[in-house]
Amino acid sequence: MCLVLVGWRAHPRYRLIVAANRDEFYSRPTESMRWWPEVPGLLAGRDLGAADATPGTWLGMMPRRHRFATVTNVRGPHEARVDARSRGALLLDYLRGEVGPEKFVRGVAAAPDDYNGYNLVVSDLETLWWHSNRSAHAPLELPAGLHGVSNGALLGSAEHGTTVVHSDNGAAVWPKVRDGLRALRAVIDSDPDDVPGYFDVLADRTLAADDELPQTGLPRRRERAVSARFVADTMHGTRCSTVLLVREDGTFTVAERSFGRLGRRQGEVSFTGSLELPV
Repeated sequence: MCLVLVGWRAHPRYRLIVAANRDEFYSRPTESMRWWPEVPGLLAGRDLGAADATPGTWLGMMPRRHRFATVTNVRGPHEARVDARSRGALLLDYLRGEVGPEKFVRGVAAAPDDYNGYNLVVSDLETLWWHSNRSAHAPLELPAGLHGVSNGALLGSAEHGTTVVHSDNGAAVWPKVRDGLRALRAVIDSDPDDVPGYFDVLADRTLAADDELPQTGLPRRRERAVSARFVADTMHGTRCSTVLLVREDGTFTVAERSFGRLGRRQGEVSFTGSLELPV
């Protein structure tokens, strides 16, 4: 399923580094990352498959307003509710809104059952916050370092300058998050502007060992298939890989690759710009 790897103030020249895979059914209608004409300043992919037909996104930013947000679902095959509000619309609430990240995540944390399970990461490029409505934790402000989420109510983190990955609650970190963060660290340490290097991190198709597979309610074969960072299956898999770099000089780069069935490459888009970072 999905994977988000984040370097937050993990290099002296970079405020935010994100490498993320969105995994979804190939049949779900989607538009690749673009500027949204109806929401001036919003750069995001567009999900068109919500039950109520509300447009949403899984990752987006509004550079001039210093807003970044991304979301993954928390896997729960037996809890999905068709009447729950779209998680993609939750992201748009933050990106288009006025409240800061702390107030926003604390607000949505007060109503955990409005949505199916999620991991939410939001930032104003001054602070970075994580919240899962299926975690016992209150929302957390994330320190400088590396952080990663997939489809469990679990945050993996490595403190600044280390490759030791731990979870927010002491549970085992999913292999795709643990190994993904270590690979992310290697790129940051060698060449933090290496966009193809980040795509290589996201392209890894190595399956987790059976004794490290999470238990999320999927059949064992399916659990194994989605344990890789890049998922390539017949009906469901990685639909896009996104790399975002926000540098301390205010320049930013966003690149996204899109994929079809069995991981066949379909296209790539990229965007650059500048903003005035908060101190």
